[in-house]
Amino acid sequence: MIKPRKIPLRKCTGCGEMKNKKELIRVVCGGAGEFSLDYTGKKSGRGAYVCPNLDCLRKARKSKGLERSFRQPVPADVYEKLEAELHG
Repeated sequence: MIKPRKIPLRKCTGCGEMKNKKELIRVVCGGAGEFSLDYTGKKSGRGAYVCPNLDCLRKARKSKGLERSFRQPVPADVYEKLEAELHG
């Protein structure tokens, strides 16, 4: 009998829902404190996940979800970059 493959779940920092890892956008904080977006899920550094919609991003910003995940302040330009990519 073949075991069903386990689907990795991650929690959105905006809405707080557990979702399939591939459905979410990963925000990565590298060693020197620089932030970037990771669509592959393979960049090194601490990661936090957000749903690919503006409502969740705004909730994450308002509730400081990314700040809690990274244990440090997140620059406004990271949120702006995320918003620009979600609009595009």
